[in-house]
Amino acid sequence: MKEKRIVIREGSRASFRNLAGCCVGTGRMDLALHREYQDELRFVQDKCGFKYIRGHGLFSDGMGIYQEYPLPQGGKRVGYCFTYLDRVMDSYREAGLKPFLELGFMPEKLTDSPNKLFYWQAHTAPPRDMSAWCALVTATLTHLKDRYGEEEVSSWPCEVWNEPNLPGFWENADKAKYLELYEATARAVKQVLPRMKVGGPAICGGEGSQQWIADFLTFCRERAVPVDMVTRHAYMGQAPERRERYTYHGMNAPEVLLAEMRASREIIDSFPEYKALPMIITEFNTSYDPFCPIHDTPYNAALTASLLSQLGDVADGYSYWTFGDVFEEKGIPTRPFHGGFGLVAAGCIPKPTLWTFSFFAGLKGDAVYRDDGAVMTLRPDGAYEGVIWAPDREEAVTVDLELPVSGSWTAFVEIVDAESGDPARLWHLMGEPASLTPEQTALLREAARPRVTALPLDHGHFRITLRPDAVARVRVMYASGESDPGYDFDWYLR
Repeated sequence: MKEKRIVIREGSRASFRNLAGCCVGTGRMDLALHREYQDELRFVQDKCGFKYIRGHGLFSDGMGIYQEYPLPQGGKRVGYCFTYLDRVMDSYREAGLKPFLELGFMPEKLTDSPNKLFYWQAHTAPPRDMSAWCALVTATLTHLKDRYGEEEVSSWPCEVWNEPNLPGFWENADKAKYLELYEATARAVKQVLPRMKVGGPAICGGEGSQQWIADFLTFCRERAVPVDMVTRHAYMGQAPERRERYTYHGMNAPEVLLAEMRASREIIDSFPEYKALPMIITEFNTSYDPFCPIHDTPYNAALTASLLSQLGDVADGYSYWTFGDVFEEKGIPTRPFHGGFGLVAAGCIPKPTLWTFSFFAGLKGDAVYRDDGAVMTLRPDGAYEGVIWAPDREEAVTVDLELPVSGSWTAFVEIVDAESGDPARLWHLMGEPASLTPEQTALLREAARPRVTALPLDHGHFRITLRPDAVARVRVMYASGESDPGYDFDWYLR
């Protein structure tokens, strides 16, 4: 058992930039037309309160924006259909979210290439005609500006494409063609919405990824191309082991991922023109595979807590990939738990990592303590709140916390671990049913809730023990109020 002591003095302060509520990811945008998707989104928003949402497929054929209509005399007329776009954008706004637009993928009719990706056939090649692509971008942004107002839509950031350094996402991972696309697209964006923030190159990690950032900024500088932010992705998975459609792999330590992000930040800062340019991690998670069981576990929740406590040191925003398991890149999920990226499983069953985000969302006020397993804040009302986790998955930890308080204070502790808030474990013990009955769904939702306990402070001290991979929210509040005369809580305890 590992012992840990946290001492917070009067006037203690710590460095901590909490951006956990910045943005969350989603699958392709037309999935927002599903009822289950909307149920999950509202549930996650209620618990976590994200500001932005980012997903793929704005211009893919499932959204139906780009249209070609045959003319009686021959030839065709290009038109645009915004029916689904309006439904999706309206639903995001009703949920209290702003879109973080990803400009991609390519409509089938705008490319001659057979290059496709995913179960849903995303076209990932450059346009046949760049002017037709730019017309699509400007028409879409003009429609959004007219519908929601220039002030509002100007506050929606956008990035050009997704992971062009991978040949699956961008034909041949052709950097020169991507830079050509970026320049044309960024200028089209600014033509309609001069104050909309646009950026790229939206690369994932791997060999040569840092050079993409350097070459991207060099290109923008030399050609005076608009760039308001640098975007990239961050995943922790090592070389995978495949078992049928499932992926299992070890995870790099959070420090390894943070070092990679820090290297990107240093590249940006090496350009005097871009030294203050925001770096946004528009996707991050542990595994990069939507069928990796780690996503369903408390281990994922603890790793994510480590990242949320530190990513604000190196990035100006980040987006967890994704909020829910209505997701079809590798096909329609056939089980309620399948290692999907989401914070919730089918049936709005919370996974452990949902509570990590919910706990961090509650951290308000001034940070008074931070280390590799804890963040504590002093709220404006004088109460203390924090998130504590077990960073070593092989060993439990007992935490002794001392606060500068006197009188009657109580620590209210919510814990997620292998015994509480781990619905995938109960689903396994149910026999891993492919389809859940309403009774099973209700039971799993109850099992997904954190365990709650209350601990009176003894001269400013209290102790909690966390199992491996546990994540806990701690709220320390003054026990105010007066007992009702005649009410004796201890009478039944005698």
